[in-house]
Amino acid sequence: MAEEQKKITPEELAKILANVTVIDLNSTMKILEKDYGISVQAPVAAAPAAGNGAAAPAEEKSEFNIELKAAGEKKIEVIKVVRDVTGKGLKEAKDLVDAVASGPQMVKENVKKEEAQEIKKKFEAAGAQVELK
Repeated sequence: MAEEQKKITPEELAKILANVTVIDLNSTMKILEKDYGISVQAPVAAAPAAGNGAAAPAEEKSEFNIELKAAGEKKIEVIKVVRDVTGKGLKEAKDLVDAVASGPQMVKENVKKEEAQEIKKKFEAAGAQVELK
């Protein structure tokens, strides 16, 4: 005999979710997407205007990707910074810097804001152009 599933109300679900850790919520979202095909992404819509007519402040980004735009004149210094930041070997770092000639190259992904700012300063000190995305 099949077991009957009890339906829960949105209020009951909210009480359950209030006691769940962020890690468990992330796992739950992945299960919903994988097993049930339910995408749990926030809908893209215009932000509602505040009561005084000013736009709501945007949420500040906490993680950045560091993209090397141009190596500049001091190519050797830039290669040293790439090695320092990524832990890559000399050849891999040189290849990445050389590839900038054909287009911007991703140096490091998902870096905390403070670390990203420090890395950007290192590249700029070496004469390179970087962008935080």
